[in-house]
Amino acid sequence: FDDELSPTQERNISKIFNCKVIDRTNLILDIFAQRATTSYAKTQVELAQCQYLLPRLKGMWTHLERQKGGIGMRGPGETEIETDRRIVRNKISLLKEKIKSIDKQMHVQRGNRGKLIRVAIVGYTNVGKSTLMNLLSKSRVFAEDKLFATLDTTVRKIVIRNLPFLLSDTVGFIRKLPTQLIKSFKSTLDEIREADLLLHVVDISHSNFEEHISAVEKTLDEIKSLEKPSIMVFNKIDNYEPVNYNKDDLIVERDKSNFSIEEWKQTWMNKLGDKVEFISAIKKTNIEELKDSLYNEVRKIHITRFPYNDFLYPEIN
Repeated sequence: FDDELSPTQERNISKIFNCKVIDRTNLILDIFAQRATTSYAKTQVELAQCQYLLPRLKGMWTHLERQKGGIGMRGPGETEIETDRRIVRNKISLLKEKIKSIDKQMHVQRGNRGKLIRVAIVGYTNVGKSTLMNLLSKSRVFAEDKLFATLDTTVRKIVIRNLPFLLSDTVGFIRKLPTQLIKSFKSTLDEIREADLLLHVVDISHSNFEEHISAVEKTLDEIKSLEKPSIMVFNKIDNYEPVNYNKDDLIVERDKSNFSIEEWKQTWMNKLGDKVEFISAIKKTNIEELKDSLYNEVRKIHITRFPYNDFLYPEIN
């Protein structure tokens, strides 16, 4: 189901069709679990899974495996479901404490980065954020053509025309991102909250890229980061192909799916002015133009913060 089902809905639908039912949230959590590689990411995903599982224990046919002693002990008069709930609640508390401890360490690390301008790469999942990160930082960040290939935040120091700043590659967003994940990935999202500038990467070759933009902006709004200065980067222009349109067809009207990139630039995108770039990270097309735009935006923020450094970084026209 392409939405989150309540525990009752899940049980009822499962009984009607006599099969296991998986909703959107469960599927996304499973994908995150497969992609998590570091201890921190695994802990974040495990917490989200436990929070999703807790209200659904009643409908499960099998019970959680109990460890000997400690949290696995049954109290007088407890039912099996109450025992399972107690196990999961204790697990959630332990995971929250572990994440809280790591979050404190990461907060200190972010504070130790000095006064460098912070730029965060954001965008829908699988739009090429890590590929762009590798290109700009000239380092190797794990990048693969699949959903949520990146779950951990990577930070690199970048220098463009002697102007240094920090660049962060963050977890990809998705439509209807489960609230459990938003809460669990607090530290990852803090990289976005604390950023001075956002690079919003969009896969323009995807037929639903406008919906993807809306989904990302919705999440940014939820974490109070929508109003931050940003550059919209339309990636994968090498893969963009408008739908063929037959001028002689009197029935089918021409719509946005038939637009060329040049036509798209004359739509709402035109209002973005110099805050938009069209690139191909794979083909390295228009990367120098993106660097110039990035330099100018970082320079504006830097000079606002350190006005006496104006002469060090000339503006690029």
